[in-house]
Amino acid sequence: MRPEELAAARDRVIPDVVAGGLRVLFCGINPGLMSAATGHHFARPGNRFWPVLHLSGFTPRQLSPAEQDELLNYGLGITNVAARATARADELTDEEFREGGRLLAAKVARLRPNWLAVAGITAYRTAFDDKKARVGPQERTLGDTRIWALPNPSGLNAHWTARTMAEEFARLRAAAMAA
Repeated sequence: MRPEELAAARDRVIPDVVAGGLRVLFCGINPGLMSAATGHHFARPGNRFWPVLHLSGFTPRQLSPAEQDELLNYGLGITNVAARATARADELTDEEFREGGRLLAAKVARLRPNWLAVAGITAYRTAFDDKKARVGPQERTLGDTRIWALPNPSGLNAHWTARTMAEEFARLRAAAMAA
């Protein structure tokens, strides 16, 4: 993609991939510029969301970002904490995260997924004012919706490998299947 196309993408909003009653609603931090330019969640080539989703057993094959609507066939969906596209998530303000948390809570109340899976522990902590949260299931719920904080699948997150992320996603999958 040309630089001017990426720059123009900052103003685009990526539509959610959602439906009522999902097993898991995955929630990214915010769209990257590549995602905003293509209209597909987790579209940057180095992002590990799609490979990890498959490695963890959520999907029978690795989907591409362009196939994101197929997630609905598996009872899965995608949204974001913040809608504003940025090159890096650290460009967002704490207020954007908090407002995103309020909007996300309202979205969850409307859609009523079994699980909300926030892919980014720092984003979860800020959006829901829970400084002590750790990766894994949270005590907090949004109505009947349970919450699971996942590691950020960005290629910039060197603390987690695709294998260790897939193990954490698989823990969520097991909990979601048990419900």
